[in-house]
Amino acid sequence: MVKLTLGSDGRAVDLPTSENVSAENASAENVSAENASAENASINAESRAESRAEQQTGSQTFDASKSAAQAIASTPDRPNPAFNHSTNAILIGILLTLLGGAFWGANATVSKILMSTYHVTPLQIACVRQIAAGILFSITAAACTPRKLTGAMKSGRTWVSMAVTGVVCVLLTQVSYLCTIDWTNSGTATVLQSLNLLFVLVYACLHTRRVPTMRETIGVVLAFAGTALMATGGNLSSLSLPIMGLLWGLADAASTAALAIMPVKLIAKWGNLTVNGITFIISGLIMLPFVRPWATMPQLDWRALALFTFTVVAGTFGAYWLFLEGIMRVGSVRGTLLGASEPVTAAITAVLFTGAVFSWADFVGFGLIFIMMILLCKRAD
Repeated sequence: MVKLTLGSDGRAVDLPTSENVSAENASAENVSAENASAENASINAESRAESRAEQQTGSQTFDASKSAAQAIASTPDRPNPAFNHSTNAILIGILLTLLGGAFWGANATVSKILMSTYHVTPLQIACVRQIAAGILFSITAAACTPRKLTGAMKSGRTWVSMAVTGVVCVLLTQVSYLCTIDWTNSGTATVLQSLNLLFVLVYACLHTRRVPTMRETIGVVLAFAGTALMATGGNLSSLSLPIMGLLWGLADAASTAALAIMPVKLIAKWGNLTVNGITFIISGLIMLPFVRPWATMPQLDWRALALFTFTVVAGTFGAYWLFLEGIMRVGSVRGTLLGASEPVTAAITAVLFTGAVFSWADFVGFGLIFIMMILLCKRAD
């Protein structure tokens, strides 16, 4: 400070120097920064509170499954800690997972009956099933996670991503799977679909710029050997599977692999129910003007209508629900292995209800592909 004598009374007046002015300004800026930090902290706290409130609006089951998904990802070989760990709870989870896989397997055979007996085309089944199942998923999402459903519907960017996912991951998967069933049988189509793990492995290696491990390499060899046995019946000089059935099966495996990769961010943000509901409806609506089921659908009796109801309610929506609930209780590793009930059920029901015949080469091929599934799933952990 500089002191100057001013006036007749000789009163001393302190005048600030430039250094003091800078110090005082810096002090004021610090105060402002502290105030701004306090305000930002308050806003962040309010945002977190709103986020917690939003997460608590859905049903108890789906909120618990969302919070426990992270636990499954980190310890996939253990049951979800959000659920009871008692023996009865584990048994219930096993039963639900088996039922979910069994419904998916039976759904394949039901589709085969609709195509072979009632001459319903794969496109007609896919169109009707996608729209009807999409409506069920959306209704459930509206009841369990309404904020996520309305948020997704209001987001313009989300609609673009949903449309792409609907075409690649739903429409192509459904159509290729049904076409594989139409050309072969439900058991073979379901086993060929399991080859999606190979496409996921290729993507993972390219994405992380690494080579497959020894376990993964063995899995790939087994998968190719199993597929070759199924395609040739053990006679490598000829094909026992129709070439179109084999090509549609590989297309189904590739699109199923895309289903495990493409919608990950959408599901993380909006939840499984919302993403399934919107993408199923979009894919069905895209097919609607080309398929025109109201004009092209063959005459269906009460049995065919019951089969159609099963393929929508139990084979698609119910299977998904049961499998998800089961995995939440038993963990992803057990769930994946228990999911083998799908190809087993598909093969058994194909023999019982459609007269499908499997050779020794088919069963050996099934076994090799199943071992591949175990190896790659263990590596994923």
